[in-house]
Amino acid sequence: MAAQGSLKCWAALLLVVCYLLSCAGRGGAAATGGVRRRQQLEVRRRLNELNKPAVKSIKSPDGDVIDCVHVSLQPAFDHPLLRNHTIQIRPSFHPEGPYADNKLESKLSSVGLQEKSRGSISQLWHLNGRCPENTIPIRRIKGEDILRASSIKGFGKKKHKTMPFPLSAKIDLVNQNGHQHAIAYVEGDGYYGAKATMNVWNPLIQLPNEFSLSQIWLLGGSFGEDLNSIEAGWQSDAYQATGCYNLLCSGFIQLNNQIAMGASIYPISGYGSSQYDIKILVWKDPKEGNWWMQFGEDHVLGYWPSFLFSYLSESASMVEWGGEIVNSEPDGQHTSTQMGSGHFPEEGFGKASYFRNIQIVDSSNNLRDPKGLGTFTEQSSCYNAQNDQNGDWGNYFYYGGPGKNPNCP
Repeated sequence: MAAQGSLKCWAALLLVVCYLLSCAGRGGAAATGGVRRRQQLEVRRRLNELNKPAVKSIKSPDGDVIDCVHVSLQPAFDHPLLRNHTIQIRPSFHPEGPYADNKLESKLSSVGLQEKSRGSISQLWHLNGRCPENTIPIRRIKGEDILRASSIKGFGKKKHKTMPFPLSAKIDLVNQNGHQHAIAYVEGDGYYGAKATMNVWNPLIQLPNEFSLSQIWLLGGSFGEDLNSIEAGWQSDAYQATGCYNLLCSGFIQLNNQIAMGASIYPISGYGSSQYDIKILVWKDPKEGNWWMQFGEDHVLGYWPSFLFSYLSESASMVEWGGEIVNSEPDGQHTSTQMGSGHFPEEGFGKASYFRNIQIVDSSNNLRDPKGLGTFTEQSSCYNAQNDQNGDWGNYFYYGGPGKNPNCP
């Protein structure tokens, strides 16, 4: 049941066209004859389950196809607990003040292709069209996406035990799973949401079953199997290491018709060059209890119904911000998969990755600075995090690293 696992929703997925092309067709190359025909039938059946009928389809310059699917036909309603669900059209309250109806309106000016000097980020498919009202944009799943997964049945399902384990948690469990982190975090209170602005990069991914991400975690329960998690951010991989992300998790109800979760975003930050960042806010509606997600200044994307969760039905007990990679190198070797920009935090602005203006939502539905913000990483010689505070960026930290290097063999 979704409430017992981890729900994950991405605001954007970085463009990795070259990486995707390099490993296309991996899953079915060795299959022959009847085995191959059965595999093709299974893939076709899975695609029919995942891809919903489209009112309109838009071809993105990066090769993706964005299907404009009617709101009522989105994958969320495949969840047995949501089949008779009445959609909450808008949140009752917003942590940044009175909620305005135009938060859910289509604002072409706010997502249009503005001048790069303003540091704006858009999605590539916007170049070729928009989805009409009463539809949501969904990146179409292709056969090669499924074949790159560990199994056809496993595509779209989240793997367990991929959370950061700060301080007294069982670090050995993380290391055994190959996941490494560089995060800032708060714990020990009831948290009703989190917000941050993070810059966006295209980190190098060494192996097909690895990934690199930057995100916000809201966590409830105990680490291990008994954990609820809401996560939002950006990720770079080849759709192989990912689990139940974006709208592949039946449970997240999207309302916005401008942002396609899982579609590529641009432009991205350059080393020693222009920096581009995204703002993400997740908060719990104090009246209805649902967890809402906002991307940027104007795009309230949708919500996770509270009754899908156990621990997160009330509040989160920990909030984390930062990066994660998976290291799948055998025999004690370390991957060269980069986190963030691929550079250590001490290099600072324009070279290292950052989270700035970090805030939490309190029980009164107000945004405030977190108290007792700490940092955590498993191997600081591979990836690290350094936090600070100033007037413009509030609570912030730089994080990331190159992975394998002379001090991280």
